[in-house]
Amino acid sequence: MMKASPSISRLLTRSTNRVLGASLSQPVSYPLTSLLLHSSATVPARLSTGQTLQQLAYRNGLTPRTASFSTSGPSHQEAAAVAPAPQVSPAPVADMPGVYADMAGRLDARLLKALDAMGYANMTPVQEKVLNMGSFTQDCLVQAKTGTGKTIAFLLPALHTLLNAKDLDPSQVALLILAPTRELAQQIVDECEKLVSQCNPRFECHLAVGGSAKASSLSKFLRGKPTILVATPGRLDDYLSDERVRQKFNNLRCLVLDEADCMLDQGFLPALTKILTSLPKKQQAGWQGMCFSATLPPSIHKVLHHVLAPKHAHISTVDENEAPTINSVPQSYMKVDSVDDVLPTLHNLLSAERYDNPKLKAVVFCSTARQAALLYTLFGHTGGASPAKLPVWQMQSRMNQAQRTRTTEEFKNTDSGILFASDVVGRGLDFPDIHLVIQVGIPLNSEQYVHRVGRTGRAGKGGRAVMIITPEDFWFVERNRQFPMAQSKLDHPKAAAVDSASIISQSLAKVPDQVKAQAYVAYLGFVNTMRSKMKITPAQMVQVANRYAFSLGCEEPPAIEASTIGKMGLKGVPGLIKNTGPSLRGQRNGGNRPNQSAPRGGGRDAGRDAGRDGGRDAARDVDASFFGNGPNGGAPRGGGRGRGGFGGRGRGGPGGAGGDRNSSFKKPRDDSAPPGSSGGSRNKRPRREDNRREAF
Repeated sequence: MMKASPSISRLLTRSTNRVLGASLSQPVSYPLTSLLLHSSATVPARLSTGQTLQQLAYRNGLTPRTASFSTSGPSHQEAAAVAPAPQVSPAPVADMPGVYADMAGRLDARLLKALDAMGYANMTPVQEKVLNMGSFTQDCLVQAKTGTGKTIAFLLPALHTLLNAKDLDPSQVALLILAPTRELAQQIVDECEKLVSQCNPRFECHLAVGGSAKASSLSKFLRGKPTILVATPGRLDDYLSDERVRQKFNNLRCLVLDEADCMLDQGFLPALTKILTSLPKKQQAGWQGMCFSATLPPSIHKVLHHVLAPKHAHISTVDENEAPTINSVPQSYMKVDSVDDVLPTLHNLLSAERYDNPKLKAVVFCSTARQAALLYTLFGHTGGASPAKLPVWQMQSRMNQAQRTRTTEEFKNTDSGILFASDVVGRGLDFPDIHLVIQVGIPLNSEQYVHRVGRTGRAGKGGRAVMIITPEDFWFVERNRQFPMAQSKLDHPKAAAVDSASIISQSLAKVPDQVKAQAYVAYLGFVNTMRSKMKITPAQMVQVANRYAFSLGCEEPPAIEASTIGKMGLKGVPGLIKNTGPSLRGQRNGGNRPNQSAPRGGGRDAGRDAGRDGGRDAARDVDASFFGNGPNGGAPRGGGRGRGGFGGRGRGGPGGAGGDRNSSFKKPRDDSAPPGSSGGSRNKRPRREDNRREAF
């Protein structure tokens, strides 16, 4: 009689496992003849709750020809005399999630203990495939759907390698992870801290992102033991200008690019190339390269040689015949008659959703950072248009890092509310339980549409996406028929009784003119970038932007600086009003940047073009009355006098509306400059990685 190995015997007598879908309450004996036939190796696995013998055999390399099972328990002699047992076809690997307990002996025990403490028992498909690579140190290009656990998938093998390195110097950067946004970088740091929680001593995980004080973070980096560094490319490029920093990378073991398609597109490639030039050469140092992303456009293959070895592994958990992830999210568009109807439609839609779901949690995507800021003002404390007083937040690239971090944590933890966001939220950032994604205006391209919609329906949960679109923007729907967008109309009896047009009109009257002017100039810049796709002339484009200004309650289009008109290439185009009054440059430099103290104008910190016009960012920003952030937060006071770039001293901007005294939200001490303050901190313009895709 063939004798089972101890591991198989234990496996077959577990009383709590399901076998071929049947739950067993008593130990059952199974014939091993078919299972062990053609396989002399012991099956090194154990069957956990929810797994079947069919799955066990498949995961250990047994094919349907060699693996068959019986629950009737005949003797071995009977089994031998009977015709071959019915074959069982294994389900796809994606349907059979592995368990982390099976990685004992392969993955460091400290990481397994941390995973257990985090409540992670089962692997996602991408995690299982990466952890079953031939080597944890192999270069790899990995494609997986959004929300499937890519962060854990690259952290585990990298951390395992560091934990088991004999010659690791913890004062040197061994693991470098690059992410396109500050929020995603912070999210990676949070996961990393949890995974190393069971290590003694623990690895230090450092964060280097724009929007935070460089001096203090750099000092911490140089004095500490930054074994792991998570960074955005702009700030890391800035760091690497310091020779002391470059010396910290002499023993680099692994470089990870998260959201690789974004990191390697032409906008980020120059910064990445500079970073790679400063790091030890891959050919000599032999560090591992890992690229993870939800999408892999063909253009990405032109630049992979910067990070990956020629014989890198290509892992994908996306079935080529399977519909894209967003196809599982119900999508629709609501075509309005004109731009005047956009905001009332948005209000009515949110009202309808709020009636059906008192715990509504929604993200409203806007075309520009300034539009997100305006809607936050409109629906928040200042305008008060939020349905049923749902709490509101904003997330856009003009905010400083402290406020963006606070917003991320608050919106992650809330069970209801509205986040008005620019596309800084569109990639990688995971907010749980988003019921609804609304797009007010079109994204820059189809890829951005995918990432916006991907904020809902994550990890198998429900959600839907709606786009409110004007006739001028309807071309986006016509050119992107690959997306399952169906036309929809508001048909909700309770919402129909809400006079959204009047509510929006009254709330717009409370929004400061300065905020409207900012939104108008930003919208003009956005439409200018889309003009060729819209197939309109510059004059027609200005008409579209002016109608937008009127929809905000402006009596006439806001005046624009001549330098801004020139930069847009719109000099001489009819319909624009050139500013002929006192220069706004001083207000721009002296007033508040997004929730920050007033920066000094001119010089390198205000932008490369500061010499003539106060800086490129200054030419865009008319934000002296910018506002705070948080649930229904209001606006900080206007900044005082600030230095215009080579243009003399500028006037401080007017104060914004105050915050809600009853709100528990508290602004940081340095969120605004007190009236009459002279200049402010030397804040650099927002890092390129956070605002490069947003006009103005």
